[in-house]
This record gives sequence, structure tokens and C-alpha cells, in this order.
Amino acid sequence: MKYIVEDRKAIIKMSDKKQTEKGSAENEDLKKSETDVEKKEADAVDEKKEKNKDDHSEKKAEKEKKDSSDKKKPEKEDPKDKTIADLKDKLTRQMAEFDNFRKRTEREKDSMFDSGAASVVEKILPVIDNFERALEMTNEKTDDAFAEGMKKIYKQFGDILEKMEVKPIEAVGKTFDPELHNAVMHIDDDNYGENEIVEDLQKGYTFHGTVIRHSMVKVAN
Repeated sequence: MKYIVEDRKAIIKMSDKKQTEKGSAENEDLKKSETDVEKKEADAVDEKKEKNKDDHSEKKAEKEKKDSSDKKKPEKEDPKDKTIADLKDKLTRQMAEFDNFRKRTEREKDSMFDSGAASVVEKILPVIDNFERALEMTNEKTDDAFAEGMKKIYKQFGDILEKMEVKPIEAVGKTFDPELHNAVMHIDDDNYGENEIVEDLQKGYTFHGTVIRHSMVKVAN
């Protein structure tokens, strides 16, 4: 009877030990399972972070690409700005054309005035020639009121011509210049230089620097 009781206690003790070992194993399995779950969750979090990081990098790259594309892409021109620019260009061109027209008109007007004035002066020159011839004839007579009157009128003519920039061409003692002089006589005289003008037969004149009548001269050598 005593052995039976002891056997039963031994059996119970073994059973408790197995239960304890079983419980420990289950606890270890549970801990291991929990560790695996935590590891998986941590891996999932890390994976999510990596994915978010990749997504962020992709979005950043796309944004930079878009910004670069926007910078390269020219801004759409406003039709109003184009119209204003066209009108400004047209106005500038018209103002330039008008300024050129004004200058051309002024030049033509001045040219017509000079041409008309030159024509009038050219017609007056024979009268001046006659005054000079008359004065040469009256130089022999002194104290002649008529001669003095002629001289004053001649001087008045000369002052008017000078104000109009009508100037006589210098001839006597000058070298013959075909642009200014018209040689109608020629003499050989050692007392004069080559092509030297010895006599002014008819006085020549310039108007604003342009010859309106050449001097008729006698040239030596």
C-alpha cells in the first residue's frame, strides 16, 4: 500500500513536471511568436519608411523636372501686349518717315529758293556790269553830283548782293582755274607767270559758294 501511494506521488510529480515543461515550452513558443510578430512589424515599418522615402524622392524629382520644364517653356504671350508692341513699332516707323519727309521737303524748298534766287541774281548781274562801266566813264569827271549818285546806287547794290552771299570771283593775279574762270584771250608775256590772269574782262560771281557766272579773263603764257 505504501508503494502504491509513493508511485502515485511519483506519477503526479512527473505529471506536474511535464505540465511545467509543457507550459515553459508553450511560453517559449509564445515569446518566440511574439518576437517574430514584432520583427515582422518592425520590418513592415522599415519597409513602409523606405517606400515613403522612395515616393518622396520620386515626387521631388518629378517636381524638379516640372519646374525645369516650366522654366524652359516660354510664357504665353498676351495678345494685348503683342498689339501694343505692334502699334508702338508702327508709330515709330511713321514718325521716322514723317521726319525724313520733313527734312526732304526742307531741302527741296531750300534748293528751289536758292535756284530761284540764283536765277534772279544772274539776271541782275548785267545791270551791275553796266553800273561799273558807267562809273569807269565818270571817274574822269570830278565833283559831279550825278556820278556820286551812281556810286551810291552801285554801293547799295553791292551791299545787297553781299547780304545774299553773292561774291565776286577774284581773277587778276590769280592762276587760271577752269572751275572759276573762262579764258577768252591769251597772251605771251615774260612779265607774268604761267597761266596767270592779267585782265578780268567780265567779273564772275558765286552764290552760296556755287558759281553762277564764270569770270571772262585774259591769260598769260
